Amino acid sequence: MDLMNLLSEKKSFILKRWFEEIVEDYPSDSSNFLKKQKDRFANPVGCTISQGIEDLFDELLHDIYSDKCISKLDDIIRVKAVQDFTPSRAVSFIFLLKKIIREEMGDDIKKNHLSDEFQSFESNIDRIALLSFDIYMKCREKIFEIRVNEVRNMTNRLLKMANLVYDIDEQRPDNEPEIFKKENIKG
Repeated sequence: MDLMNLLSEKKSFILKRWFEEIVEDYPSDSSNFLKKQKDRFANPVGCTISQGIEDLFDELLHDIYSDKCISKLDDIIRVKAVQDFTPSRAVSFIFLLKKIIREEMGDDIKKNHLSDEFQSFESNIDRIALLSFDIYMKCREKIFEIRVNEVRNMTNRLLKMANLVYDIDEQRPDNEPEIFKKENIKG
C-alpha cells in the first residue's frame, strides 16, 4: 500500500481532527460555535475552513500547485488575515496536518515502509505553508491599502466640509483656458 492510498482511507478522520485543532486556535466561545454550527450562512468562517481543508487535502494527494489548491488556501488565509492573526499564527494550521498524520498514522507509515513517501509529502506541506505566507502578506497589504484610502478619503471629505479644499470640477467655468471651452471643441 502506498502513502496516498493510506491517507485517502483515513481522510475523514484526518480532516475531522485537523478542523478541530484549527478552531482550537480561536477563543473558547468562538471555537465551540465553529465546531457546533454547521449552517454555512450562520457560520461562514467554519464552513470556509472545513471546505478549504478538505479541498487542500485532496489537492495534496494530487497536485499542490493547482488553481483550486491556491484558491482554497486563499479563502482560508483571507479569513485569518482579516481577523488580524499574526503571520505565523495564520499559517500554523498547515503544520498541524503534519503533526496529525504523524500521530495518527506513524505506525502504519513505519510498518509499510513509507517513510520516504511521507517525507516527500511533508515537503509538499511545507511548500503550501510558504505559499500561505505569501497569500497572507498580499491580503494584509490589501487591507492596509484599503485603510489608507479610507483615511485619505475621510480627510479629504473633512477638508471639503471645512471649505479648505475644492475639487477641480467645482471651479468656475470661466477659469477654464479658451482651448477647453465647449464652443472651441469640435466634435
